[in-house]
Amino acid sequence: MTFKPLNENDTVNTRTLLHEAVPLTGAIISGTYGSGSIKNYSHGMFQSVYDYPFLSSSANHIFDLTFGCPSGALLSSTDNQFTKKRNIYNQMAQILMGYDATGSIQQFDEDGDLLAGGNKMEEVFIMPFTRLLSKDEIKKETFELSLGVKNTYATPFTELITISDVSASTDYRVNSPAGDYGILYATASSGLLTGSGHTASINGVDYWHAGLIFYQAGIVVLTGSIFGTQLTTPGVLMNAAGETIEGLLTGSTIDQISDEFRHRINNVQFNNTTELNSTVYFCRVNHNEFNYSSNPTYVSGSRIQVKTQATDEPVSYITTVGLYNDNNELLATAKLSEPLKKSASSEYTIRARLDY
Repeated sequence: MTFKPLNENDTVNTRTLLHEAVPLTGAIISGTYGSGSIKNYSHGMFQSVYDYPFLSSSANHIFDLTFGCPSGALLSSTDNQFTKKRNIYNQMAQILMGYDATGSIQQFDEDGDLLAGGNKMEEVFIMPFTRLLSKDEIKKETFELSLGVKNTYATPFTELITISDVSASTDYRVNSPAGDYGILYATASSGLLTGSGHTASINGVDYWHAGLIFYQAGIVVLTGSIFGTQLTTPGVLMNAAGETIEGLLTGSTIDQISDEFRHRINNVQFNNTTELNSTVYFCRVNHNEFNYSSNPTYVSGSRIQVKTQATDEPVSYITTVGLYNDNNELLATAKLSEPLKKSASSEYTIRARLDY
């Protein structure tokens, strides 16, 4: 068997990003299949959303939903599930925002400028998407969430706000231990969002701070004020009992809060990203190489026979490329779609690619 070493000029490493559109309709999220597609747990700290009744083998887990709030904010120790809501906020904040110089957990910052301080998001809805959907990361500037904010529980979608990571492909933050994250902005028809919360005009459109999206982690964090002070007419009725956002967040369990939040999701869409790393090996066959074979069909009378007449060129056929380590141990093989005829008058460069 003949070997030929590969040098650094014969290999190259590449990276390819594959994207897939992920549309999630509000009918699925709000529970087309009733409570069967929503899984609540005995611990009561979050609920899971499926695209089909979760007891079915066809069901896919698409995201979780929970709520968190730090101490000293909206909640008091007498409010429903105070400890769990506080612990969820602290846990997610330390994972996604990290710690400051004093060792304290940094709160979610609406513009990502941690050194300058600025407004903090204290009542937050948290949506961790599953790896099944987000893959390696959510593609920047593709996320869009449509929420119904009509002050009527029965028909919430007659007034909509759109939350997106507009301009995030060029304007994102890297000061998170969880990777890159972008600012989520809300926009709506004229007069629906309050002027006091106006933060930016991008491409001639007015936007308001609405949350953060962590791309590699696949987690969306939304401020509770999108149902309160961000609106020109606050006081959205969040449940059938007629509670506003403040009453819902303080008096209800996390499961109940998640249910009422889902009730107002009209649509979610984004593109995911799969990172495909490749090593390409250029296997170069010169004119004077591999013109003979150790294949038994080349042997006649215990001798290699590659010519029928002395004037003929030796001929072999290349069917397989093997990649070996320094100890001549076979690591990978590449099969050609058809045999390549090799003679002293021909040369080839065979490109073998390993994806991982």
